[in-house]
Amino acid sequence: MHPAVDPASIRIAPLTRAHAEDIATWRYAPPYDVYDMTDAAPDDLLAPQSGFHAVVTGDELIGFRSFGPDGRVPGWDYDDSALDTGGGLRPSLTGQGLGRSAIAAGLDFGRERLVPAAFRVTVASFNVRARRTVESLGFEVVGSFAARRDGRPFDVLVRDERT
Repeated sequence: MHPAVDPASIRIAPLTRAHAEDIATWRYAPPYDVYDMTDAAPDDLLAPQSGFHAVVTGDELIGFRSFGPDGRVPGWDYDDSALDTGGGLRPSLTGQGLGRSAIAAGLDFGRERLVPAAFRVTVASFNVRARRTVESLGFEVVGSFAARRDGRPFDVLVRDERT
């Protein structure tokens, strides 16, 4: 069990090999198992073009954020009008109210370093917690689709950064 995490201490850091190997073991309880990371190869997570970063508090890995194609789910007609971002929390930390701080830290990091016109997230439709969290951060639904892999419904949300 992890000690209580102070949401104010959450920050984005470079992803290390140890982080990538840890993330590749993450399994979530159904129905959140759609987010399992067990198919992820650590070398792929570490590749700069993958856009993965660690979410940490102190020296402890609590999650990850990604910027770029990793945040896309096959089945939607994505374009380059927004930067896709995705991520996850360590399975033992989900449902504890840390998602908003982790996503906000990722957005701040991405806005500062990548300067996108907009951010886009793709969320499984059943995931009311995640949807509520990203909407509280200013994302708006722009569409829904069925994933090519399994037909599971997903929602696409966008947040304009030009305002």
